[in-house]
Amino acid sequence: MQNLNNQEWKEKIAEDTNAVIIDVRTEEEVAEGTMENALHHDILNPPAFMDAINALDKSKNYYLFCRAGSRSTQACQIMEQMGFDQTYNLTGGFSDWDGPVTQNS
Repeated sequence: MQNLNNQEWKEKIAEDTNAVIIDVRTEEEVAEGTMENALHHDILNPPAFMDAINALDKSKNYYLFCRAGSRSTQACQIMEQMGFDQTYNLTGGFSDWDGPVTQNS
């Protein structure tokens, strides 16, 4: 896992053609807004989270975020234990995010 601040995250995503963004927050948090093209896998729903992670392609690069950075750190650690090599955590989480935000409909 590599921790990235806002600027590092934006730069890395912009150049990464193999990037997958995952929002690990709750449904209620996601309803307040999320990042464009982010998948939603709520880490606080462990069975669904693990099913979703098990279905992912381990050859891709995964960029994870939550509200403040703690749950996404945990999610990165779980993914690493499952054999994912490239996981990135947004330090400060969505609360500190200063990039584009989209509303899920």
